[in-house]
Amino acid sequence: MKPAQPQEGHRWLQQLVGEWSFESDSSKPDEIMRGTERVRRLGDLWVVGESQMEMPGGGVGNAIITLGYDPRRKRFCGTWVGDMMANLWVYDGELDESGRVLSLYAEGPSFNEKGEFSTTETSQYRDQIELHDDGYRTFSGSVKDANGQWQRFMLTHYRRVSGASRVERAS
Repeated sequence: MKPAQPQEGHRWLQQLVGEWSFESDSSKPDEIMRGTERVRRLGDLWVVGESQMEMPGGGVGNAIITLGYDPRRKRFCGTWVGDMMANLWVYDGELDESGRVLSLYAEGPSFNEKGEFSTTETSQYRDQIELHDDGYRTFSGSVKDANGQWQRFMLTHYRRVSGASRVERAS
């Protein structure tokens, strides 16, 4: 079997490789999450990010994201899991025309009235990774409401601590 060759989508993902610190925005100061993420390459085709964060209300959370690009479908793909929930999030995504925003779509449990995940209802979600200045990116989470509009419920700011930057990769 001939190994797959990296495409432009795979190369885009390499911009995420490195060590990052992050902090989420929240309207409630006691719900701000802070943490670190280490994104590493899995060959030339995949990236794997491992996060550790302070959880609102105490404790530590861990999460893993995998991202790749499917040249046959011309779509991004991946997964997200965290030790704070029992759901495996399976991503299907696309890069916007600017080449700065990766939108990742998934179906998952709906929030109930108490802000907890439902055990019976599902919703459509969109996570977006947006590259800003070199060494800064954001990750936002949105859910599609009953009117078909995306409602953001989370915004996290990432700052590069170490690792490759776009400038370093270009040389």
